[in-house]
Amino acid sequence: MNARHLSLGLLAAIAVQATAQAPATAPVDPIKQQILKEVQGNAKLVQVMNDTIFSFGELGFQEFETSKYLVDILEKNGFTVEKGIAGIPTAFMATWTNGTGGPTIALGSDIDCIPQASQKPGVAYHDPIIPGAPGHGEGHNSGNVVNIVGALAVKDVMIKNHIPGTIKIWPGVAEELVGTKAYYVRDGYFKGVDDVLFSHVGDNLGTSYGGFTNNGLVSIQYNFHGESAHAAGAPWRGRSAVDAVELMDVGWNFRREHLRLQQRSHYVITNGGDQPNVVPQTASVWYYFREADYEHIKGLWDAGNDMAKGAALMTKTTWDSTLLGTAWPGHFNKAIAEDSTANAKLVGLPKWSDDDQTLAKAIQKELKVPEKGLAVKLDELKPAADPEKFYGGGSDDIGDISWAVPTIVLRYPANIPNMPGHNWANAIAMATPIAHKGVLAGAEVQALNLYDLMTKPELRKAAKEYYDNVQTKDVKYIPFVRATDKPAIWLNKATMDKYRPEMKKYYYDSTKYSTYLEQLGIKYPTVRDANTPAAPAAATSEDEDDSGSSIR
Repeated sequence: MNARHLSLGLLAAIAVQATAQAPATAPVDPIKQQILKEVQGNAKLVQVMNDTIFSFGELGFQEFETSKYLVDILEKNGFTVEKGIAGIPTAFMATWTNGTGGPTIALGSDIDCIPQASQKPGVAYHDPIIPGAPGHGEGHNSGNVVNIVGALAVKDVMIKNHIPGTIKIWPGVAEELVGTKAYYVRDGYFKGVDDVLFSHVGDNLGTSYGGFTNNGLVSIQYNFHGESAHAAGAPWRGRSAVDAVELMDVGWNFRREHLRLQQRSHYVITNGGDQPNVVPQTASVWYYFREADYEHIKGLWDAGNDMAKGAALMTKTTWDSTLLGTAWPGHFNKAIAEDSTANAKLVGLPKWSDDDQTLAKAIQKELKVPEKGLAVKLDELKPAADPEKFYGGGSDDIGDISWAVPTIVLRYPANIPNMPGHNWANAIAMATPIAHKGVLAGAEVQALNLYDLMTKPELRKAAKEYYDNVQTKDVKYIPFVRATDKPAIWLNKATMDKYRPEMKKYYYDSTKYSTYLEQLGIKYPTVRDANTPAAPAAATSEDEDDSGSSIR
């Protein structure tokens, strides 16, 4: 749906309801004022895009409906779209150029969702749309809305004011698997790009700079190969691949005691044999090895290979491995982050309604965390972290792009503070007025960021100087992805094949319903009362990552 097809009266009415609060300081630049007006005029487009993508609920590498939907919007708005980039069917690179010369700025955000996170939006307790189905329990339905709506406003201003430059828009496919961005870099999709503006759902409005905010990782599946036999009649004739998997896991768990505090490592057994009376001839285990820098990540990978060799030797099996994903630790640009922070102060946080705060406090109560509601004070710029005080955490493959091009991540307030992350609870706000307002505020800031990078050569120069003289002065990017590695595009296919037919019944139809809440028949907000069946709360605590985290 294109907002330009809506009546001006309808747009104005929606803008009054959904726009962010009045800026803390009105922008002096009249073009920036026009940009904000353009974004606010697209409030209905924000709501429709956000709710539509939420309803698709597609897992990594299987985001076919989402990708098609976004490509259609971009093509209708004058972008040329290269589809299937880096050998990934749901990935694309959209490009629009005005005039000749000028900078090239790329905007990205993720599109995949979380397994078993199906949840009715606006309901402050666990109530899945389809039990067991995936859902947007991370909020990745919203980031490309921020980018596209922001870019459309800047595109119009560039045309009217004859500002030369190129805008690129791309999706983070399978981010939950850290499965694609390193391939984008390897295959040259960021060559010629001056700067990258990334966006990720959060519970406040702001950004940070520097490194040592998250771990990098390699994601590897170890495959063992043995020989089958009758497990009771002739077990001595078999060589169990499952024994090799279990021995590798035991070995790694003993090794874990002697690793640095910064490391995080975990595994799941993806193939544990067929049935008990057959000695398993094949078995697989999938590991994430996380650490703070290239050398230590590579060291964990090497140690994992040694464990596999030892397990294979003990069981007289053989082994091989498949690289499923990688992420470098991110390092984000100070100059662009400072500019983005100034723009966030111009925009300010959304004006939350009593219903918005009621929903937020109800789910916080449900999860037994402090009932603080939604953020009412703007985030400050988060400075570079002290590497001596960094003790590890999650990962995000935007890190690979940050080492190829000066990059920041804009967090925008579309979710509720102190959610557990990767959970049904993180989906509750993501197709409600909370998300609509937060995405609109994010689109305003992202548009101003994009305009500044297009028109301020001194900003681009400062960003490049930080990248050259601080970020990459002593650290050089060495990709984990090799020339022979290929994206794991088969992952999640079976799950989506199982659930997609039922999920299609709940795709949002914006031609019939004003919001997805209306289509689902949900009263906003719906909170627990005496007649609501009790449900176990998601495990969380005050100290866990909140919904602002963009890490896997």
